[in-house]
Amino acid sequence: MKDFISDLKQLIKVRLSFTVVFSASVAFLVGSRAQGDINWLNWAILTIGGLLVTGSANGFNEIIERDLDKLMKRTADRPLPAGRMTSGQALVLSLLMGLVGTLLLVRLNFLTGVLSVFSILLYAFFYTPLKQKSPIAVFVGAFPGALPPLIGYFAAYKQPFIDEIPLILFGIQFVWQFPHFWSIAWVLDEDYKRAGFRLLPTTKKDSISAFMVFLSAALVIPVSLLPTWYGFAGYTLAGVSLLSGLLFTYFALQLFLKKDLASAKKVMFTSFFILPLMQLVLLFDFIKI
Repeated sequence: MKDFISDLKQLIKVRLSFTVVFSASVAFLVGSRAQGDINWLNWAILTIGGLLVTGSANGFNEIIERDLDKLMKRTADRPLPAGRMTSGQALVLSLLMGLVGTLLLVRLNFLTGVLSVFSILLYAFFYTPLKQKSPIAVFVGAFPGALPPLIGYFAAYKQPFIDEIPLILFGIQFVWQFPHFWSIAWVLDEDYKRAGFRLLPTTKKDSISAFMVFLSAALVIPVSLLPTWYGFAGYTLAGVSLLSGLLFTYFALQLFLKKDLASAKKVMFTSFFILPLMQLVLLFDFIKI
C-alpha cells in the first residue's frame, strides 16, 4: 500500500498539483472576499476537486509520455517508465480522478466544471504532444496553466460573471509562465534533448532564447501591477510585485548577459516563489470594489 501511494503521488505530480490548487484556492478566497463572505464547504470542494482534476491531467500526461520519460534522468523512475504501474492502471486512475473531480466542481457551478474539463484536454492532448514538435508548446501550455485562478474565482460564485478581476488574475499567471518554463527548459536542456522536447524559443540555449526569458520576466512587472491600477488591491501588493519583479528581471538579465546555467537556475528558483507570494499578498491586500 505504501508503494502504491508513493507511485500515485508520482503519477499525479503531487507537488505540481498542490501548486495549481493553491493558485485556485487563493483566487476562490479573493472571489469570496469580493462578495463579502467565504463558503468554506465550497472551498473544500474546490480544493479536493481541483486536486483530482489536476492529478488526472498529469496522469494522462505521463501515460502519453511514458516512453519518453524512460529517456530522461529526472523522470526515468516514475511508475510508468519504471514498470511499477501499467498504462491501463494509470488510465483507470486518471479517468476516475477526472470524472470525480469534474463532478465535484460542477456542483459549484457549471462554468467551473467546463473550464476544468477544458484544462485537462488542453494540457494532456494539445500541450503534451506539441512538446516534441515546436516551442509553441509553451504558449499553448500557458492557457491551461493560467486557468486555475480563473476556475477558483468563478467557483466562488453561484452564477459566475466575467469582470476585470478574474481576467487580470488569469493574465498574471499566463505571463509568468513564459520565464518560468523557459528557465526550466534552459536548466534541463540536456535532459529534454534526450526526449526530443523543444521548449526554448529557438530550441537552443542562445542569445535569442535568453532575451525572450528576460523580456517575459520584465513583462511580469506591469501585469502584476494591474490589480492596484484597477483598484482591487492596495499599494502593498504594488510594492511587493515591483520589488520581486525587479529581482526576477535582474536574474533574467544576468542570464541574457552570461547565458550560463547558474543564472538560469536563479530565474527558475525565483519563479517558484514570486507567483505564490504575489497571490498571498493580493489576498490580504484585496480591496472590495
